[in-house]
Amino acid sequence: MTLARFEELVSQALDQVPAEFAAAMDNVVVLVEEHNDEAPDILGLYHGIALTERTSDYGGVLPDRISIYRGPLLAMCEDEDEVVEEVLITVVHELGHHFGLDDERLHELGWG
Repeated sequence: MTLARFEELVSQALDQVPAEFAAAMDNVVVLVEEHNDEAPDILGLYHGIALTERTSDYGGVLPDRISIYRGPLLAMCEDEDEVVEEVLITVVHELGHHFGLDDERLHELGWG
């Protein structure tokens, strides 16, 4: 699958992010990368400071970002619908980290 097509599928997944989460993405950017150098099998990663950890001196920083890793997602998905579904799950999971949720709580909520 081409990078352009994968990015279209990521866009489709982002359109499906629950409204309450999408509203909180005003300072979060989603980027597509091939893989994570330190953990090549992960599907996504949140880069930033969780909302729960920000203090009154927080400011003047670049937007938080969520990296979506194309290689591992394509390796695990059999078709485009599955790519969209897995990207959606991954984005919501990583947004959970933006809100200060740890992996255990995300699993409890069904976004593990």
